Amino acid sequence: MTKQEVTSKRAASSASKVLLDSGSSKSAKSAAGSALAQRSTAKITSTGAATAASKALSSTGSSKSAKTAAGSALTQRPSKRK
Repeated sequence: MTKQEVTSKRAASSASKVLLDSGSSKSAKSAAGSALAQRSTAKITSTGAATAASKALSSTGSSKSAKTAAGSALTQRPSKRK
C-alpha cells in the first residue's frame, strides 16, 4: 500500500527557502528538493532523499525551514514496520 500524501503549502514554502539559502547543507537541500518534487503529485521519497532528510533533522545546525522540509519528505516515505 502506498502513501497518497503530498507536500503542504507551508512545507513547500520552507523547502523553497532552504533551496535559496546558500548556507543550507547538501542534505537539507536534498530533502527540500524531494519535498518540492512531491508538492503536486503523490510520489514516494527515495532512499537517498530519506537518508538526507534524516541527517537534516538530526543536525543541530539545520534551520527550522530545513527541518520542516525534511519532515515532509520523510512523511512521504513508506514505513518498514508491519
